[in-house]
Amino acid sequence: MNLIVGLGNPGKEYENTRHNVGFEVVDKMADSWKYSKKFRADICHIFIEGQDVYLVKPQTYMNKSGDSVREIVGFLDVPLERVWLVHDDIDIDLGLCRVRKDGGSAGHNGVQSVINSIGSEKFPRFRMGIGTQRGESIPSERFVLEIFSEQEQPIKNQAIEKVILEIKKALREGIEHVSI
Repeated sequence: MNLIVGLGNPGKEYENTRHNVGFEVVDKMADSWKYSKKFRADICHIFIEGQDVYLVKPQTYMNKSGDSVREIVGFLDVPLERVWLVHDDIDIDLGLCRVRKDGGSAGHNGVQSVINSIGSEKFPRFRMGIGTQRGESIPSERFVLEIFSEQEQPIKNQAIEKVILEIKKALREGIEHVSI
């Protein structure tokens, strides 16, 4: 069983923002969502590449994502190496994606919340580049809540498709075979 968690913020005001690319990835993979009050998350149970997969969008807001993830991981008894986060990364250029097999949060509050809540850094992350701050003139907290420009949309969409292909490859062959 695999748990693929897209990080983001719920609500119309956060749709299409840089901080919500994790939600966008799992939205493209899901066939339908069901809200779970118990887990405070939207959940979709599907099979991808012959694997049993739970797609999750915590509805606790980014900085409290770990609360929801901890509850689901405990209930489903998912091994941490099968808990995969998909999230934005301000330090990676738009259009680029990276996989990190474990480690710290690199300052990402949603990832830190998950680390704190499950008590471990030993879980993989699919990191989506959202573009570096333009001359550092905008505070990070504001930059991540910006909507992608019309010129950035196609680049973001291609990156989402690439991450989905790599997630499918990881489900088929193992995360060590991911090439992003």
